[in-house]
Amino acid sequence: MTTTAPAAPAPARTARGPWTRSRGPLLALLLLVVSGVVLGALQSGEQHGRLDPRSSDRTGSRALSQLLSAHGVSTQVVTTSEEAAAAAGPGTTLLVTDPDVLTPDQLTGLHTATSHTPGRTVLLAPGAAPLETFAPGVRVKSPAGVSVRPPACALPEARRAGSALLGGLRYVTDATGADRCYPDGGRPSLLRLPAPGSGRDTVLLGSADLLYNHHLAEHGNASLALQLLGTHKHLIWYLPSVSDPSSAQDDQPGFFGLIPSGWRWALLQLVLAAVFTALWRARRLGPLVAEKLPVTVPAAETTEGHARLYEQANARDRAADVLRSATRTRLAPLIGVSSAHAHSADALLPAVHAHLASVPGAGADLPALLFGPAPADDKALVHLADQLDALESSIVSQERHAPREHPDR
Repeated sequence: MTTTAPAAPAPARTARGPWTRSRGPLLALLLLVVSGVVLGALQSGEQHGRLDPRSSDRTGSRALSQLLSAHGVSTQVVTTSEEAAAAAGPGTTLLVTDPDVLTPDQLTGLHTATSHTPGRTVLLAPGAAPLETFAPGVRVKSPAGVSVRPPACALPEARRAGSALLGGLRYVTDATGADRCYPDGGRPSLLRLPAPGSGRDTVLLGSADLLYNHHLAEHGNASLALQLLGTHKHLIWYLPSVSDPSSAQDDQPGFFGLIPSGWRWALLQLVLAAVFTALWRARRLGPLVAEKLPVTVPAAETTEGHARLYEQANARDRAADVLRSATRTRLAPLIGVSSAHAHSADALLPAVHAHLASVPGAGADLPALLFGPAPADDKALVHLADQLDALESSIVSQERHAPREHPDR
C-alpha cells in the first residue's frame, strides 16, 4: 500500500499573510510616531527653563546668575507678583523676564510697590501695556533683527561693555535725560529712563538673547548684563507665569463670549441644516420590514429562558400572571367560553364550576387560583403552577370521558 505525505497546513500561511501585507504600513506608522515624539521632546526641551537663573539649558540663565554671585550680587527667584512686590525693597534690582503676561492689576501693584523705592527695574521686551504703567510716554515700534550692535550712546554701562547682542523691539520717547543705546534705524533697543525723584531708574531691553547661557560669553554680553543687573547687591529675578493665582481676571469671557457673533449665526444655520437633512433622509427609510429569524429557537428553550429571567428579577407577580393567563386561554375553548371572555372572571368562573360540579370541593379555590394575588415566595409560585396544571388536567380528562351523542341520532 502506498502512502502520500500530508500536505502542508494552509492555516500557517494564512496567519502569516496579514502580517506580511500590513508590515510595511505598521512600520511606517511606528517610525512616524517615534519621530514625532523625538522632535517634540527636542523642541520642548529647548525652551525648558527659559531665562531661569537655575537652568543650564541653552536658553537658561544659570551662567549669568553664577557670574553675578561671583561679584557679590545675590539673586532671589520669585514667581508671583506679590512675592516680587514684597521683595523689591530699597536698593534692589527688579528683573521682569516676561512683563507682557502680567494683568493690569499685577502691573499696577508691582509699580506701586517699587515706584517710591530707590533701585532699578529692568523689563525684557515689554509691550504697550507694561510701558503704559512703568514708562509712560514710551512707544514701542516694530521689532528689528537681533544682531551684534555697537552701543552708540553715552550710558557708562554700554560704553564699557561695547558691542552686544541686541535688537528685537525698539522704543521711542521724548523724555529728557533718557539713554538711547544699541539703535537700529535710529530707534534704540536699550532704553534707560532715569527717575530723579525716587532714585529708581527703568531699563527696557528689546531682546533677552544676551542673557541666555549660550550667548553670555559672546562679545560684550556678559559685561553689559552684569552691569545692568548688578548695580545693586540684591537682584529680584521675577519669572511671571499665567498660573499665578493673581493673574486670574473676573471679567474673562466665557466660551461663547470668545466666539465671534458671525460664527454664532453660521453655527445655528449649520444645526438647522443638519436637522432638516436628518428629517429628509429619515422619510426615505420606509416602514419596518419583518424578517425571518436566522435560527429557529425551540419553544421549550424560550420558555426556560423567560423563566430564568423572571427568577433573576424576582418577578413572581409577572410569572404568576403569565401562568394564569395561559391556563385561562387554554381552558376557555374546553368549557365553551369564547376567547374574548377568557380572562373575565364573571364569564370563566361559572363555566369552570359547572364542569367541576361532580368533583366535591374542586371549585372552592377557583377565584384565588385563576385570578388571585401574586405568590409570596418561590415555593408558593411552584405550588400555584402545580394547581393550575392539575385543574387543566382534570377538565381535559372530563372532556375526554364525557358521553357524546352519535351523529346519526
